[in-house]
Amino acid sequence: MILDTSFVIDLMNNHPEAVLKARELQQKGEHTYICTPTLFELWSGLAQSNKPVKEKQKIMEIISSQLVLNFDKESAEEAGKIDGLLKCEGQMIDPEDSMIAGIAKRHGECVLTKNVKHFSRIKTISCATY
Repeated sequence: MILDTSFVIDLMNNHPEAVLKARELQQKGEHTYICTPTLFELWSGLAQSNKPVKEKQKIMEIISSQLVLNFDKESAEEAGKIDGLLKCEGQMIDPEDSMIAGIAKRHGECVLTKNVKHFSRIKTISCATY
């Protein structure tokens, strides 16, 4: 299961729903991943933070506890298809969400997100919420 940026941020901020879901996944032995577009979003947020030392520590804890899936050329192909199809349908999607969806499609993984409406329109992947 790929942890979307919304989930990672909620987990870093100890939101009860995210913490409970993380425990549930761990108890089930579910493999969880973060992906490079999420890392990009986290580092971008850090650059805008007024508490960079504290936020960097949280990011480093998350990075050290998760496997990372890269945005490689196969993921880029999938992301491009997703992005293009949605745009042809008149639907906008953030580039980072297209990239996360492309990685999910390439690896056959579900995306865990608070922003279900961002990912539920993508018919070639599954998503879950918390």
